[in-house]
Amino acid sequence: MEKLFAGIDISKSSLDVALSHSKEIKRFTNDEDGITELARYLSGYPLELVVMEATGGLEKLVAAALTEAGIATVVVNPRQARNYAKAIGLLAKTDKIDARTLARFAQDIHPEVRPLPGEQTLQIKAAMARRRQVMGMITAEKNRLQSADSSVRPLIEEHIIWLKGQLKDIDRNLDNQIRSSPIWRAKETLLRSVPGVGPVVSRTLIGSLCELGELNRKQVAALVGVAPFNRDSGTLRGKRAVWGGRAAIRGPLYMAALVATGCNPVIGAFYQHLLAAGKSKKVALTACMRKLITILNAMLRDNRAWQYAE
Repeated sequence: MEKLFAGIDISKSSLDVALSHSKEIKRFTNDEDGITELARYLSGYPLELVVMEATGGLEKLVAAALTEAGIATVVVNPRQARNYAKAIGLLAKTDKIDARTLARFAQDIHPEVRPLPGEQTLQIKAAMARRRQVMGMITAEKNRLQSADSSVRPLIEEHIIWLKGQLKDIDRNLDNQIRSSPIWRAKETLLRSVPGVGPVVSRTLIGSLCELGELNRKQVAALVGVAPFNRDSGTLRGKRAVWGGRAAIRGPLYMAALVATGCNPVIGAFYQHLLAAGKSKKVALTACMRKLITILNAMLRDNRAWQYAE
């Protein structure tokens, strides 16, 4: 029997679905009723895989509903799908074309199915995203305060105080969520046992990297965006560079690696070794990020707390 694949183009109001064996495009509303109808429609086919793009969170309910219905579903990076479209000569872009392209992408590339985050994990991820937004607003208001006229300074100061209160509420909410889950408590205990890993890093990893502990070291480094990729052509050997991955993780991970160079004996020794070998500080810190996430991945995989023996 021929294997069937589906692609779903997601917009705020609609879901366009293409099947690999058909030219027909089915459209559903992007609401609870439409998603239920979509899951029922796709359940009527022996689908090998369904692919959709990450669309600013609009894809979450769709992916969760299809997974719950037992349909293998993958959410891919939009850049990856767009590069595939360009490679096969599809330069035009409409909802219908995108749906067909995703169906072809599923059939040709067959991206790996990874476990989707649960509802509680999505909640902690949303809370961490809001925390970053509030931190950004506090920084922006502090910058404005430096050059603000005396007539508006009290308003800015009052807003900063309010934002800091919001930040405390978010942190309190995160603490409560983690304490309410034995699995999260166990994960955070393991992650926090590593010198250099604080609450922000551990919560970011729990919320934004649910695959941690289930991948090999190369996969987890690539997923975060700290794996070096070749830039070679013919006899030319270009500089290796890191790119892609989950940007929301890299910022906290960078700070953790930076702190770890001073308090973590393994990361500190590794950092000094790279500097002595002539590596720049930026390259050395990126390598430390990669080593740190590899260590954390292995710890969760083996359910083993940090241990260091001289």
